[in-house]
Amino acid sequence: MVRMRDKICTSPACRIWREVEETMKLKNFAAASIVTMMAAMPALAETTIKIAGFGAASGVVGVFGKNSEAAIAAAVEQINSEGGVTLANGGSALLEYEYYDDRCNAEEGISVIRRIATTNALIAVGPTCSNVAEPLFGVMQAKVDDASDTGLQMPIFTDVAIKGGLAGISEWVFRNTPSEMTMYDALFDWLRETNGDAKTIYGGVEEDFAHSRYGWRTVMKAMSEKHGYELVGEAEWLLNDTNFSNQVRAMRRANADVVAISAHPFTTCGVLREMARQKVKPKVLIGLTSSSSLETLQGCANEASGIIIPTSFAPVNDSARAAAKAVDAKGGSLDLHSASAWEITLLLRDVINSVGIEGKAETLEADRRKIRDGLAALTEVEGLLGTNQRLSDGEAVKPFVFVHAMGDSWVLSHDPNG
Repeated sequence: MVRMRDKICTSPACRIWREVEETMKLKNFAAASIVTMMAAMPALAETTIKIAGFGAASGVVGVFGKNSEAAIAAAVEQINSEGGVTLANGGSALLEYEYYDDRCNAEEGISVIRRIATTNALIAVGPTCSNVAEPLFGVMQAKVDDASDTGLQMPIFTDVAIKGGLAGISEWVFRNTPSEMTMYDALFDWLRETNGDAKTIYGGVEEDFAHSRYGWRTVMKAMSEKHGYELVGEAEWLLNDTNFSNQVRAMRRANADVVAISAHPFTTCGVLREMARQKVKPKVLIGLTSSSSLETLQGCANEASGIIIPTSFAPVNDSARAAAKAVDAKGGSLDLHSASAWEITLLLRDVINSVGIEGKAETLEADRRKIRDGLAALTEVEGLLGTNQRLSDGEAVKPFVFVHAMGDSWVLSHDPNG
């Protein structure tokens, strides 16, 4: 029995009507409750924060830019899947990215960074090539708050360009690249212990590429001499060369115990194939950091077998393996350069969350400054191989390992960190 207003309702038709009426009341209450709950919920992320990647996405070294782009894309996807970033007002925003090709050309790189500065990008990640980075950093404001310096004022975080000391050009510039001087110092020290009968060294260098030239003339050559190796000769070639018979013939005559090849995968493979043809077999074969990549193995796995290279990335732990898998899904591969791009993107998430940017068009200049100051304040951050130290000059000190080529993989040779 149910009541109809102040009357008793006893007939079947009356009871059915009252049940329908009560059901409608419940539905209306539920609908109103849902509206109230939605009004109380925080708004879904409508703001997007843009990251501009740039580097060599075409040409002979284009694979490095493509790998960095894939790393940024994979990291952005992971961040967004976890809710994005937090803004100053407590709201959330998603990240987006756009990648610009500078073709490893200095003039194009400067044009690209000027173009990026006019967009809504919060920060630029790049470039690939040291010969682009050096003049490009020169168009940035050298010292923050220097009203007399009209250089560009937006943060740049470099993932690839590895020539030492470049971050010191501008206080708007930061790098997540390892110190090759430190890595090769440790490598030659280790080789002295493990290959004590090796006493002479021969160097080969990709002379027209800034990183290769720096890698041999400033780093490997100096560090080998520091650890007592006798230099018995050196050879030069160019990035676009395909014939290395003369250089390897001179290498064979020198008959050095150690051969160091300071070149990128493309000419490294050319030299290694020619060494195999001329049966040049040193006791120890050393490569440039940038050649500890999938591209070297794809180009000359058999000839590269045993080559030893120091690197700040190797898939030696769960985090590194997961990152490599995510980047592979984006069509790239993770090496010491693209791993830096991955780390940078995740680090930017943390800095954005901590400094409280507004994420509005009218606050872009102030937001860029907040990011710059947030990056400058960092002293330690977690990377794929462990703790990366951040230095006051914008450079980094990163953990590294020694790897050697074996089949289609890079295998851990030694971990100097224990």
